[in-house]
Amino acid sequence: MTLDNILAGLFPNGSKIEVTGAIIAGKATLADGKPVHVLGITQGQDLGVDEAIELAGHVIEIIGSQDRAPILVLVDSASQRMSRRDELLGLSEYLSHLAKALLLAEAEGHRTVGLLYGGSAAGAFIATALATGTLVALPGAHPAVMDLPSMARVTKLPIELLKAKAEATPVFAPGLDNMVRTGGIQIVWDETAPLAPQLAAVLDRPIGQDNRGRLGAERGGRRKAADIADRVVAMATSASRDLRRG
Repeated sequence: MTLDNILAGLFPNGSKIEVTGAIIAGKATLADGKPVHVLGITQGQDLGVDEAIELAGHVIEIIGSQDRAPILVLVDSASQRMSRRDELLGLSEYLSHLAKALLLAEAEGHRTVGLLYGGSAAGAFIATALATGTLVALPGAHPAVMDLPSMARVTKLPIELLKAKAEATPVFAPGLDNMVRTGGIQIVWDETAPLAPQLAAVLDRPIGQDNRGRLGAERGGRRKAADIADRVVAMATSASRDLRRG
């Protein structure tokens, strides 16, 4: 689906959304008449320092408005821009700033939903799609935290070994199906059905309920993560209680 088709399907009541270069920004009206902020990156572009700081600025402005309207983040990008300029300017800090801005928005009462409708990889994927409270996708989306050739270069492991692990363990493998199995993507929408009701169903979920670890366990993609996270929280809570007692 094209971006124009997606926006028309999501917001039959109209929208005021601009696409400037690779950046999407604006506001729309949901099917129930309520407002929603719309941000994102499109056209399969790299996410560099300029795009990251612009998107983070939009998020901070939204938080400052205190309207607590949801934020929809549309994602069709490549990886982070690994140019000399971006790296020297501190690209990792810019990506981190964008991710933290989205996390803060959720904490301040803005429901954040990522919609992956194209590609995304590595730091760009983490700082946009995975930083939202709930991530959904359309068929044909192709996420990758790291492709296998890059993983082989970093780990110094033979790519044949990594391919074998990818077949057995979804966390090693790129692709939409594997990201769904790990719980990173909550649901893949039906592109043949109206999109507005599918967005409404996602927004009905209470804010702040991150169930990705549990979904990963149920789907067999991350069998241990949820239990380990629960144990860490329990240990931290117990230690905090002991400190307060003196």
